[in-house]
Amino acid sequence: MITAWAVTTGEAGMRTQARGLARAVAEEVVEQTAPAGLIEQMFWRGPDDRFAPPWPDILITCGRRSALFSIRLRKLSGAKMLAVHIQDPRAKPNEFDLIVAMEHDRIAAGGNVIKVPTALHDVTPERLRTAADGWARRMTARGRPLAAVMVGGSTARQAFTAQHGARLLVGLKRLRTAGISLAITPSRRTPAPVREQLRTAFAGDPHVYQWDMTGENPYLGLLGLADRLVVTSDSVSMISEALATGHPVEVFDFGTEHYGRFLDRVVSRGWARRFEGDPNPPLLHEPINATDAAAAAVRELLQIRTGVVG
Repeated sequence: MITAWAVTTGEAGMRTQARGLARAVAEEVVEQTAPAGLIEQMFWRGPDDRFAPPWPDILITCGRRSALFSIRLRKLSGAKMLAVHIQDPRAKPNEFDLIVAMEHDRIAAGGNVIKVPTALHDVTPERLRTAADGWARRMTARGRPLAAVMVGGSTARQAFTAQHGARLLVGLKRLRTAGISLAITPSRRTPAPVREQLRTAFAGDPHVYQWDMTGENPYLGLLGLADRLVVTSDSVSMISEALATGHPVEVFDFGTEHYGRFLDRVVSRGWARRFEGDPNPPLLHEPINATDAAAAAVRELLQIRTGVVG
């Protein structure tokens, strides 16, 4: 049985990438969070009880801060673990067995570095079907076609302002005028004024569902259930998860410059278009899932090292 640790510093976008790859290659997955302070302590001093033998077959880390953790644990284990790091570690590539970076990361492909077009995640066809089945009855009254609207929020580099919210509303109202139902899912990062804009604009409309951020999160169910998806541009992970569904995808671009190159590539390849409220959906495409390619590379390395196929 193949075992894996998925270790990050706790950010949601990092966790889903490490967890997704771990689940794709191992039967037994332990997900753990290593705060930055613990990482530094282990790097300079020694192991922590939570991260000690028996070592897993594969150690998967994600994010620049957890790269130090991977380097240290790999040495402590005597390189017995296959050390896989997601994203540019800003460290020497030979400190890892495999690096999975995105196309817009600065690190060059080659050797033990592979580059993928979208972020890794744990969205699978099986999980989408199960979640969609769980939400289908609750969405029946809203009607078809159904557009799921995944609203993120401000980032360290770009605020999601009320002006952006107003522009998003213009497009969503165009969809409603065309008879398209909406299911709107905000996140914890969505500013309260933007959530209030959306709530007020569609209050009382029986064809609009709005999650009030209590109870079960409908995010995964709506990814599987909706006829088309609208996501905001602040999250590469959220866009990547939408692309993995095979549904038509539109991205509401509110100027998140840091992710501009990623979005430009996605649009130029015809995988998505920028959202302006066009009632006609984008063209369908095959699901885009970089996790599969990364998992194949991990399995190949594992087989070379141990002779075991994950």
